Amino acid sequence: MPLLDFWKASPASVAQVSIDQIVSSAGDGMLRDGSFCATELRDYLSQVASEKIAGYIEHCLSVSFNKSGMVLQDLVNELGRRLDYKVTNGRYQGTTTAIGFDGIWSSPEGRGIVLEVKTTDAYRISLDTIAEYRSKLTGSGQISNTSSILIVVGRNDTGELEAQVRGSRHAWDVRLISADALLKLVQIKENAEGQDTGAKIRSLLTPMEYTRLDKMIDVMFTAAKNVEVAAAAAEVEEDSDQDQSEYGQKEEKGVWQFTEPELLQSKREQILAAIAQQMSTGLIKKSRALFWDASHADRIVCTLSKRYLKKGSYAYWYAYHPQWLEFLEGGLRGFLALGCMDREFAFVIPASEIKPILEALNTTTTKDGHTYWHMHIVETLPGSYSLLMPKKSTTLALDPFRVGL
Repeated sequence: MPLLDFWKASPASVAQVSIDQIVSSAGDGMLRDGSFCATELRDYLSQVASEKIAGYIEHCLSVSFNKSGMVLQDLVNELGRRLDYKVTNGRYQGTTTAIGFDGIWSSPEGRGIVLEVKTTDAYRISLDTIAEYRSKLTGSGQISNTSSILIVVGRNDTGELEAQVRGSRHAWDVRLISADALLKLVQIKENAEGQDTGAKIRSLLTPMEYTRLDKMIDVMFTAAKNVEVAAAAAEVEEDSDQDQSEYGQKEEKGVWQFTEPELLQSKREQILAAIAQQMSTGLIKKSRALFWDASHADRIVCTLSKRYLKKGSYAYWYAYHPQWLEFLEGGLRGFLALGCMDREFAFVIPASEIKPILEALNTTTTKDGHTYWHMHIVETLPGSYSLLMPKKSTTLALDPFRVGL
């Protein structure tokens, strides 16, 4: 059975398989340039969670197996895609007729990166040769004139390469990062919601004052984790209309009851797994609430609500943000998934059903000028649910959009 078919049929079984076994199962099992094995491996990597990518990288670096360096190259390129670069995979082995590079990353901001992947810094590399690749790629129009070089090293001990870069004439065109730090950047982006987060992260990978970025990234990673709960509380307090949010509910003046982030994440994973199975596709995380398939054609916004029992409260409450609408409209198929923390189902509503009703929903504008819509779900009959449209004094029946988990 082809790798992708096996994975879709039995994802739990594939999850237990090591990356070298995955490679053996892809195509004819012979990883080389232009092979079906390479194509199927890359297709598979584009559809698995970033946490799985991290595990595969760790395996490549800790276990010696045939062509582990080639696999690491594909894994690092996939991390580039998770940071919203348009990625062109390079060749595994150089030839005299092709420009040698491990990958080309083109950012939405118009900057290009020539990628070089190394398992270790045990051996010196020719920076002149990589710079020549970049010059040829620029000359052929494959990257912009503002491109730079990014060296990704598998292991954290990069002292030799750092010294080599600092002492070369290419110091201001080359940046160096460990695979672990690159993974942290992906994690920060996937757990954030702000539209500018990705752009700020990508700016770290282009030339700046520092040669190695790990310390700066460690600070960002720690800070992001420390402010996560505070940011959630701030978001809650912005909602003065119903005293409700994804994170919790104000039970009395000044007192909030929060849902544990781990429970929210677990419920999201359940919902995404059910949607992926129904759509026969793999969904990967773009940000905290946004998901898409490898082609970015299928897109999901997944937001959650606890059941509110306070007298006068609606059963479930959600905020719907303009950037979510823009995200869904950018694909071929878009769905808004409204999850209920106390129910084994979610409402998966096509984007085409959402846009026409927005004018009938109440809105809130925050102090910084951000406006979002309120979505309130009520139980009209036992086990039957509807979305309120208060400005038109009507409802949208949600039962047709119910998906079991």
